[in-house]
Amino acid sequence: MKIALLGYGRMGKIIEHVATERGHSISIKADSKTKTLDFSNTDVAIDFSLPSTAVSNIKAALDNSIPVISGTTGWLDNYDAIVSYCTSKNGAFLYASNFSLGVNIFFEVNHVLAKLIGNYPNYKLNIGEIHHTQKLDAPSGTAITLAEDIIKNSDYQNWTMESPGDNEIEIEAKRIVDVPGTHVINYNSDVDSIQIKHTAHNREGFALGAVIAAEWIANKKGIFSMKNVLNIG
Repeated sequence: MKIALLGYGRMGKIIEHVATERGHSISIKADSKTKTLDFSNTDVAIDFSLPSTAVSNIKAALDNSIPVISGTTGWLDNYDAIVSYCTSKNGAFLYASNFSLGVNIFFEVNHVLAKLIGNYPNYKLNIGEIHHTQKLDAPSGTAITLAEDIIKNSDYQNWTMESPGDNEIEIEAKRIVDVPGTHVINYNSDVDSIQIKHTAHNREGFALGAVIAAEWIANKKGIFSMKNVLNIG
């Protein structure tokens, strides 16, 4: 499979390493200086670019009938527009806030726990996340995904990084050098606490998940998520 890397920073280079180990080749290595994209020798595109270029990258691939895997965060105000654009082009698009296989299992554990504990309002919730200092957005897309799934399955109505109200989930975001990603969900009551946690040891788990998603989406049409790739949920 020939893969276009739309974003050739730290993650792009790790994805290249994982993809070539799995027998694929790289057709495009696009960074912020790349002016034009030639998809004539490409089977699938993986976008780990910047929020400012993600939308144009995704549209360019879809214009050329290239399936797109996107892990860029910070552009999701335009997500619905991209879904509509993909549908109009009869294309294939998959976005994930986190491609780690372990994190996507963690999402499902979070979903189940939120439903179970929703009937017990004495437990108060907070989310903590830590990422490397090069990560531009805060909170992370993963933390937002966790919070939004809890909101769908509980009486919480919103998340915030400020002092939370009664129906708000507090998210604390820290940036520390060379931390790939840690996410913790705490439920605390007067009598006990429940905690679930995912810790990434390196970035190769994210890259592997993105390449597996790229392999999976080949020859498909539609809008997908990692749940489809992993057949969970």
